Amino acid sequence: MSKRIKKLNFWVRRKSHFTLIAVGSVVVLLLFFNEDTSVKLNMKYQEEIKSLKRQIRECEDSAEWYRTRREALYISAEDLEHVVREQYHMQRPSEDVYLIK
Repeated sequence: MSKRIKKLNFWVRRKSHFTLIAVGSVVVLLLFFNEDTSVKLNMKYQEEIKSLKRQIRECEDSAEWYRTRREALYISAEDLEHVVREQYHMQRPSEDVYLIK
């Protein structure tokens, strides 16, 4: 048995580089468990980035809707009159307006 252990010990010293393995394991442990560079924190930041990008897309869509609505109000007097009458309850002098709630 002693001869087998000596062969194994010789093989481990020859084939494996303990310093390389030790440094590699320390780097991996730092990447996983360090507060600033942890994988868990990185995943959290990636989720936050995805959420913010989704919000940006939604805001761009609503901004586009408002942009087209504004252009329509500049172009068409009928659309402008429709918005003014509905949202601001404006009327012509000869009209009566009834609000139903």
